[in-house]
Amino acid sequence: MNRQGMPRTLVGAICGLAMLVAGGAADARIGMPAPEIADSVWLNGAPTKLADLKGKVVMVEFWTFGCYNCRNVEPYVRAWHQKYADQGLVVIGVHSPEFNYEKDVEKVKTYLRAKDIRYLVPIDNDFATWNRYGNRYWPALYLIDKQGIIRTVRIGEGGYSETERWIQTLLAEPGQ
Repeated sequence: MNRQGMPRTLVGAICGLAMLVAGGAADARIGMPAPEIADSVWLNGAPTKLADLKGKVVMVEFWTFGCYNCRNVEPYVRAWHQKYADQGLVVIGVHSPEFNYEKDVEKVKTYLRAKDIRYLVPIDNDFATWNRYGNRYWPALYLIDKQGIIRTVRIGEGGYSETERWIQTLLAEPGQ
């Protein structure tokens, strides 16, 4: 059961339908320059501008530590970071809280330590970056090419092989 008392299978079906209906919003960003990350508090490293990451492939993930679906995607994101960081992949996990308890930066730090998450995590408590991207869902993955253009968006769970193929393809493309 989820927090509202609905069976998980029903929640999954509703989420899946919502993603199909809303897919166009995320797809509208494909081919556009990635918006800058607006957050001033970053964990696991200093604030980083996308403009400084030209020549790298960037995955921007919108997540929150209390999200069931985000927790299911997390092992894949962590593995991609570990596998491809030396090849030029930069993972930025934008933490955008769904509930008030998720706004506590100390709780986010504790979660990162417990899950051994080492990639950059900006704290987006005011949803500034979320709004710049026009994002609406947890989790959402935006893959940005070496020129700073959003090339693909993945909303929700699944599609892991396809996402990894995108990472490999973007890494293999020539740089600037």
